[in-house]
Amino acid sequence: MKHMLDTNIVSHLFKRHPGVVNRMTNLKPADVCISSITEAELLYGADKKQSTRLKETIKTFLSTITIYDWDSDAAAAYGKLRAEMETRGKVMADLDQLIAAHAISRGTTIVTNDRAFGMVQELTIEDWTTAA
Repeated sequence: MKHMLDTNIVSHLFKRHPGVVNRMTNLKPADVCISSITEAELLYGADKKQSTRLKETIKTFLSTITIYDWDSDAAAAYGKLRAEMETRGKVMADLDQLIAAHAISRGTTIVTNDRAFGMVQELTIEDWTTAA
């Protein structure tokens, strides 16, 4: 199964977190992806920090990973997810809901250390920042 990295995991990768680096090293590049929503968050972070070094790191990373574009399947999954979350009285950050829906629509495991994703029953979640 493909692993879709959440923005916080990519950030841990850039900081050379041992658990994240280890998992990335042991997976084939074809088994790892990000959402175009994560791409947007990374680019925003680089622009906000105005760090040339960070921009280069992100540019290199983006050139080496599969990026799934937001599509109609993701939009449909988002509509369903948001309605379900509201019905259950659960609140999740908008961009996290978009990433969760994208992972659901693609049938990927979401890799994150953000506990909010645990509210999404349809997700398979892994946290590479904790000891296995």
